[in-house]
Amino acid sequence: MHHDYYYYTKEQLLDSPKIPMVVMEDKPTVFQAIAREMADFIKAKNAKNETTVFICPVGPIGQYPYFVDIVNAERISLKNCWFINMDEYLGDDMQWIRIDHPLSFRGFMQRNVYSKIDEELNVPVEQRVFPDPNALGYIPSLIEKLGGVDICFGGIGINGHLAFNEPEDVSVEEYKTRKTRVLPVSRETRTANAIGDFGGRLEDMPTHCVTIGFNEIYNSRKIRLGIFRDWHRAVARRTGYGDMTAQFPVSILADHPDALLRMTEFVASLED
Repeated sequence: MHHDYYYYTKEQLLDSPKIPMVVMEDKPTVFQAIAREMADFIKAKNAKNETTVFICPVGPIGQYPYFVDIVNAERISLKNCWFINMDEYLGDDMQWIRIDHPLSFRGFMQRNVYSKIDEELNVPVEQRVFPDPNALGYIPSLIEKLGGVDICFGGIGINGHLAFNEPEDVSVEEYKTRKTRVLPVSRETRTANAIGDFGGRLEDMPTHCVTIGFNEIYNSRKIRLGIFRDWHRAVARRTGYGDMTAQFPVSILADHPDALLRMTEFVASLED
């Protein structure tokens, strides 16, 4: 089987993708742009005394050091912000892995974001939200109560997943109904994440996760994705030119009114 789009040059990639794409010089530039958008959006909301609701990833993570520095330097209050994280790994008991596990997304956010923001500016603890396997209805109902998600930030998995919404052999319309749930992590995702995040320790990778649903992502008013890994070259091209299908979930964003994919020159190019 051969897919022509995987061999598209940068010019072909940017010609008419199904999802708007922006190419930036390198990873720091992409991460700085994400951090700046986060900070500026919060400042604008604060000026109107309105609540900010973000869906936040742990992957990509490079935006967070820049975001923390901007918040502290510009004295941006996060007191009226809700940070809803996308997902967390589960242990064999189907509960969150411990917070000090090297793969814990809760641990990452505490160590690298919340603990580094000046306390008088910080997000209130009850507004730092993770999907909970014991309360799967909480995030969908919270989002409804808050009036929806302003921006969902994220990355894209090797099989097109957003958060841990793995591919399914169902219709696009059915996939759009998927809400926060517990899922097995696919073999492709476990392999890619073991290589990227866990030193290749595949047999020690968690097999299950709890994730916000594609429904919560898709219904966010804005979606901002950042990609920068070597295999993102193929992901970008299939996202831009492949069929819309639940078997490559990010493709479904082709009919979202305000989605943007930021990528590095490396990803856009086919030349090292």
